[in-house]
Amino acid sequence: MKKILALLMVLTLVLSLAACGEKTPTEETYGETATETEVTEGMDTETSTGEDVTVGFIYVGPIGDGGWTYAHDQGRLFLEEELGVKTIYKESVPETQDVEQEMRNMIDQGATIIFATSFGYMDFMEKLSGDFPEVAFMHCSGYKTTDNMANYFGRIYQARYLSGIVAGMKTETNKIGYVAAFPIPEVIRGINAFTLGAQSVNPDVEVEVVWTSTWYDPAKEKEAAIAMLDNGADVIAQHQDTAGPQQAAEERGVWSVGYNTDMSAMAPKAYMTAPVWNWGPYYVEQVQAVIDGTFASHAYWGGMEDGIVALAPLTENAPEGAQEAVDAATAQILDGSELVFDGPLTNQAGEVIVAEGAAMTDGEMLNMMWFVDGVIGNVE
Repeated sequence: MKKILALLMVLTLVLSLAACGEKTPTEETYGETATETEVTEGMDTETSTGEDVTVGFIYVGPIGDGGWTYAHDQGRLFLEEELGVKTIYKESVPETQDVEQEMRNMIDQGATIIFATSFGYMDFMEKLSGDFPEVAFMHCSGYKTTDNMANYFGRIYQARYLSGIVAGMKTETNKIGYVAAFPIPEVIRGINAFTLGAQSVNPDVEVEVVWTSTWYDPAKEKEAAIAMLDNGADVIAQHQDTAGPQQAAEERGVWSVGYNTDMSAMAPKAYMTAPVWNWGPYYVEQVQAVIDGTFASHAYWGGMEDGIVALAPLTENAPEGAQEAVDAATAQILDGSELVFDGPLTNQAGEVIVAEGAAMTDGEMLNMMWFVDGVIGNVE
């Protein structure tokens, strides 16, 4: 009996040592194909409370830009406050393979959810999502998805249309300058919506576009605005991340429309309003889904009805009657009677792109690579 007991003790010790040496998941393991259900279940068991979660944010500019990155960072802070999760972030990450390394670094730090907040990060995130199916990846402004990678954006074109109404009522030269980053559908769609808004109250408006080939470069953005002011523009709008274009307008004694956030403090004598973002509620919703084990890949494109996009309050620089016109158009957008891109719409060559009585589909808007009549500039 003593020999049997001794043998059982040895056997128990051997099995215990074997369990301690069990192979842990590696990057090779994570490279295997995972279904949505597998990803969701893995997240549910690993992240049961907010305190257990680390969320990473990749930014294309500095959080002090006052614009695009600042708006996303305000959403990050809102997320921390609402759910008590830990967040980490990296500023000014170029849209190159550098972003892939930064995401890997975040995963090494325990991030199980990563938000990448610029269009050029898309392909790198798509690749990494296959390597780490236990991580929830979310890409802003792109169009690709995988089992564990979602994309998200807002219908900012709705707020741009409203800001165009303000600009169209304000201009006296009927020339508006638009400082724009890159000729991609997101930016082109915004320029067209802004122009249509301006033309809805002033059919004689022309919108001149200058491309800067950068999201964040205050000096270059300001220089582009000056060029259009020299060409007769008396209102400056933008799809850029800083207040540089608006400061150029202020120095010339004319008017401006901002972007991303309320920039009234940065150019108080010129600024009239801005299309703005509110990312916080979406971030809370998606992180909570991961915590609950209900996250699934998706393509989100919410509008003013969701509160993710809005028009900032009009300042005293806005023209008389603008608030009433904006309120009326807002009501039409919310009730669906104003779709912004409903026909008839013609391009710069005078060709009918959207017939009267028709409206562009989401797919057509997301792939927009043409300018409406009234825009001065090229899409390349």
